[in-house]
Amino acid sequence: MDILNSSTDDKGGNNSFNQNPSNNSNHQDLATPEFQVDAPLQMVETAFLASTGSLIWFINFYFPLGLLKVFFPIPIALVYLRWNSRAAWMSALTSGLLLLVLMGPTRSLLFVIPYAFMGVLLGSAWHRRVPWIVSISLATLLGTIGVFFRLWLLSLLSGEDLWIYLINQVTNILEWLFLNLGILTTPSPFLIQIGAICLILLNNFIYLFVVHIAAWLLLDRLGNPIPRPPQWVQVLMDYD
Repeated sequence: MDILNSSTDDKGGNNSFNQNPSNNSNHQDLATPEFQVDAPLQMVETAFLASTGSLIWFINFYFPLGLLKVFFPIPIALVYLRWNSRAAWMSALTSGLLLLVLMGPTRSLLFVIPYAFMGVLLGSAWHRRVPWIVSISLATLLGTIGVFFRLWLLSLLSGEDLWIYLINQVTNILEWLFLNLGILTTPSPFLIQIGAICLILLNNFIYLFVVHIAAWLLLDRLGNPIPRPPQWVQVLMDYD
């Protein structure tokens, strides 16, 4: 009897021991998985800011107000600041696809090159806290490439060399400048070409400087500040 009782006790003990793993597995099965909020929030913000950039381009194309051009790259740069480079590239791609549906491939390309790429570049520079002169210079080079791409694409579609129109404008400027300086000669073709490139670089540099000021004032209020400008800019703007 003692042997039987001990055997039954052992069986009961073994059963209780065997039940523990099943209970543990049940507890593991019933454990609620962690829900990551960042993934859907990132997707929503990326899509929203991509559509914002596309909408700004769309409105400015049909109602050219001038000031809206300053905000072309800022929404995509904001995606980079809030999330990461992958989200910024997805935002640039989404903007291009949305404009492809709304306005066709040509105008979509003219936004993507350079403004969507510029947004990614500025977001990367601001995320790394580089000085203004570095980010403005890099974006100026990208903007200059975008101008040449625009001239090439529109010349290809129109069948006319639009570079000639720019050269004519630069020629008139240089002739006026030579006349006022008392230089009795005509500018050479090489000098005119260099003047055209310098004019494009200067135009893009001024544009990127204004973009930085707009982003500095706007993104500070959104909680995603960019690097501080030079001291003379802060004094000029009277902004702490």
